[in-house]
Amino acid sequence: MLKLAVEKRDALGKKAKKMRAEGKMPAVLYGKKQQTLPIAVSHRAFEKIFKEAGYSAVIALEGLGDVKEALIHDVAVDPVKDTLRHADFYVIEKGQKVQVEVPIEFEGIAPAVKELGGFLVKVLHTIEVEAEPSNLPQEIIVDVTSLVDFTSQICIKDLHVPAGVMILGNPEEVVVLASEAVEEKIEETAAPDLSTIEVAKKGKQEEVVAGESAEEKGEKK
Repeated sequence: MLKLAVEKRDALGKKAKKMRAEGKMPAVLYGKKQQTLPIAVSHRAFEKIFKEAGYSAVIALEGLGDVKEALIHDVAVDPVKDTLRHADFYVIEKGQKVQVEVPIEFEGIAPAVKELGGFLVKVLHTIEVEAEPSNLPQEIIVDVTSLVDFTSQICIKDLHVPAGVMILGNPEEVVVLASEAVEEKIEETAAPDLSTIEVAKKGKQEEVVAGESAEEKGEKK
């Protein structure tokens, strides 16, 4: 299990700016039976943990007496600097099952892609599961080598998960499939009939000349 050192935080509001300057990040932990508690974590340590754990791995929070097992529930990001600014931890009770979104990792090469020239369509990228914290997988592996043609597909019911893990959702929902590459047809536009345009121009010119001749005749009279 991943571990992260935390400490109780007294610096609130504007005082948090000084804390960030010291390389620490404000956070808060709470839970069904856990009173909301402001804490601080090392910014660098949290970045490393977050990249590895995401929102689905249980983290052991140390430094508050009893070790608390928690999930990262939410993270705030600075819109300008694109850096992590705050984190919420949800403390899990012992024996409590949790529901989390777990990322899907696709492995292998589909014969329909390699041999038939199709392409892989990943319909789902995460899937919701329910399990006790100790059984939560960090990812679900999907082997796409079974996609042998353009009628093949892998659904939720076809996924393999560790013991103690239950996948939530419609068993018939498609996770990934192979699709045939379709060439885009370019419509050819017919070239204009230049002879028709030329004739039209000539007819107009003749009308103008004829009109001028009539006017000239009228003036002579």
